[in-house]
Amino acid sequence: MRWLLSTEPSLIQLLLRWTLAIVIFPHGAQKALGWFGGYGFKGTMAHFSKNFPAPLGLLAIAAEFLGPMGLAIGCLTRVAAFGILCVMVTAVLTVHTPHGFFMNWYGNQKGEGFEFHLLAIGIALALILGGAGLWSVDALLAR
Repeated sequence: MRWLLSTEPSLIQLLLRWTLAIVIFPHGAQKALGWFGGYGFKGTMAHFSKNFPAPLGLLAIAAEFLGPMGLAIGCLTRVAAFGILCVMVTAVLTVHTPHGFFMNWYGNQKGEGFEFHLLAIGIALALILGGAGLWSVDALLAR
């Protein structure tokens, strides 16, 4: 349990944590609240239920919506990062791989590639390995 909260007072980990929180939160808000043009909880669950068991859809929404909030304050950072990592790996394997590496910057692909997801996966792995860093609830609890 101690490893789950342990961290060094690292500015780099803080920056990684805030970066991942900022880029993932809007995606979670789309799914949970319908913000930013999303379908909201009910619509997202209906979509996810076509391909996944409902509990997995619920976990995905929680990881993308609650995970960034935990990352923002450094609370259960490794758990939040692991949840986001799982969602990103699943997205790459089930949706984005057929569209190639690159995002659809010019609208000439049928979907988005997986380059964004690889960045999120890399940041999530760094947070899982290194912990929350500076200014985190995890560091306070580890004392």
